[in-house]
Amino acid sequence: MKASVIALALLCSGALFAQTPAPPAPGAHLENLATLLDLTDAQKAQVQTILQAEHAKMRQMMQEAKASGSKPDFETMRALHEQVKQETLTKLTPVLSAAQLKKFQALGELHGMHGHFGHGGPAGGATPPTQN
Repeated sequence: MKASVIALALLCSGALFAQTPAPPAPGAHLENLATLLDLTDAQKAQVQTILQAEHAKMRQMMQEAKASGSKPDFETMRALHEQVKQETLTKLTPVLSAAQLKKFQALGELHGMHGHFGHGGPAGGATPPTQN
């Protein structure tokens, strides 16, 4: 009986761990993006540089917001994110073809505001719906 309980507990805990996905390997998101957009090696290097700069800028903005001691409201953070997103698209425009840029924007919208490709949000810049 005791062995059955232990075996059942181990089985259940194993199932829980099996359902937890492993974190993606560093650079996996860029590899996925490169595949989805069919980037050349030169484009891949340029896109990586641009996206790393965007990530660093977003991180800096968040740190500044925390350091200020006041919590920024949603609209302020959305506006800052939109500004960085537009700057990123401007930098990507000469690097990507029109079709690649369109696909990149669609991926951003698909992944939402905090998506791994990080360049989207609610359609039309709308605020997210409230939860009831």
